[in-house]
This record gives sequence, structure tokens and C-alpha cells, in this order.
Amino acid sequence: MEPKTGHRRIVGLASGWTLIVLAGLIGPLPGPGGILVFAAGAALVLRNSAWAKRRYVHLKRRRPRVGHLCDRAMRRPSALRRHAIAKDRAD
Repeated sequence: MEPKTGHRRIVGLASGWTLIVLAGLIGPLPGPGGILVFAAGAALVLRNSAWAKRRYVHLKRRRPRVGHLCDRAMRRPSALRRHAIAKDRAD
């Protein structure tokens, strides 16, 4: 994966925060739309913000079960790798 340029990072951050705010507006409507929009926005912010990554790691350390569920929901390669390693160790 190539390093992100400044413009791409800023566009990703702006898009992510816009989706997070939009999720708050969509949330009261019937259906799960707000959750999906929030998840997409959070994923964009996590990919483009060092601050958000540090907060996410802090959350995962304090609440491992929540962090595990978030990793699985975002289909993060690191989570899948850790899960495979843990499964091999258990066997």
C-alpha cells in the first residue's frame, strides 16, 4: 500500500467526519442506516488519523471484547491474523 499524500489524507478525514455527523442525522430514521453510515465514517477516520488510531488502541486495551468486535466488524487484516494465530495455538 502506498503512503497517503496530504491531500488524500485530508479528504479521507473530511469524508469520515462528514459521514459521522450524517449518521447522527440519519439515526432517528427507521432502519439501521445510521449505524452503517457511522461505521463507514469511523473506518475512514481511523485510516487517516493518528490521533484516532491512538484512541482506538487505548479502547482495545481497556475493553478487549469491544476492540475484538470492532476489529471483526471492520474486517481488519491484523484481527484476522491474530485470530488465526490464536486458533493455531489452541490446537
